Amino acid sequence: MDRRLFLQSTLAAGASAAAPSAFAAGPLKVAVMIPQSGPAGLFGPSSKACAEMAVATLNARGGILGRQVEALFGDAGLAPAEAGQAALKLWKGSKAEAVIGMHDSAVRGALVGLFKGQVPYFYTPVYEGGECAKGTYVKGETPEQQLEPVIPWLAAERKPAKWYLIGNDYIWGRNTNAAAKQYIAKTGAKVVGDEYLPFTVDNFDASLARIRDAGADAVLVSLVGGASVTFNKAFASFGLADKALRLGTLLEENTLAGIGFANARNLYSSSGYFASVDTPAAKAFAADYAKRYGANAPALNGLAESTYEGFLMLEAIAKKAGSLNVAKMDAASEGTSYSGPRGTATIKARHVEQDIYVADVTDKGFRVVKTFPKVGSGQTCKV
Repeated sequence: MDRRLFLQSTLAAGASAAAPSAFAAGPLKVAVMIPQSGPAGLFGPSSKACAEMAVATLNARGGILGRQVEALFGDAGLAPAEAGQAALKLWKGSKAEAVIGMHDSAVRGALVGLFKGQVPYFYTPVYEGGECAKGTYVKGETPEQQLEPVIPWLAAERKPAKWYLIGNDYIWGRNTNAAAKQYIAKTGAKVVGDEYLPFTVDNFDASLARIRDAGADAVLVSLVGGASVTFNKAFASFGLADKALRLGTLLEENTLAGIGFANARNLYSSSGYFASVDTPAAKAFAADYAKRYGANAPALNGLAESTYEGFLMLEAIAKKAGSLNVAKMDAASEGTSYSGPRGTATIKARHVEQDIYVADVTDKGFRVVKTFPKVGSGQTCKV
């Protein structure tokens, strides 16, 4: 049996075994699945902080459907099977009535199979697209949002002729690069290299030599976390930072801190949020975060902030539906809008139309240099 199917059937069996019961009209418990261990554990503290801010914000204005919100945290940094068990305990054991998840796609697949549309599930980070399960609402940026407007803009601004694509060997890296090839071709540029590396690789000398020898003047980086840090530092040490621009779609504040500003010449990032976004809503959010958590707060970043937005999506759809029933929420979701730190977002096909920002790097960090308003997700999920 396929491993994922086995995992999903096992988790579903556990869910079915739990006796169904009506939830009491007390606090609205929300399971928040974030990485508290593993390679992505770096994002756990800031994601938890943003979730706590969201709960405080919602409760200050009356909660959701007149109920105060309570966050229950589970570790999504575990293997998919274990993360599924953690979510099951919060759902059936602790009576969570909604789930917010900031974690990788493998865990998302496990949770979709577990929930089977029985509980509203808000998936918030950058991802590869294609998730259309009932009761699943996606905040995260898709390749269509991060690349379709950005690659032509870079073509006009920097006129790269040869692109090299490098990513980790899993669904996000491969789907991101597949989409990029279409957009690059439309600019008249060529893809001169395309490679995918396992997460265990920590030496990129051979890849950098290929980039250099191919004469690439633009590199799309679809590497994650530590791999992105190591690659980009080595890219600069190879003397390539002055010869080729780099574009990343998972380059946020924690990763940039690891890379170092000195190694980030000609480095661009495409995202729905940066801590330096200079809009009233974004500035107010960053100021509140700094005031609440102090100088030693975990670095504010787009992945963590997406957790906050997940709560805003839950609030907006539940209010319009007048219920937490998945069928009613699915029907109500289409066209629902809300305002958050990223600006105004509109839900279409259970994904979000949102502003996309392009940033380069100065000696103070990310600097937004271009904004694309209200970019669609490119997804066609039927409501």
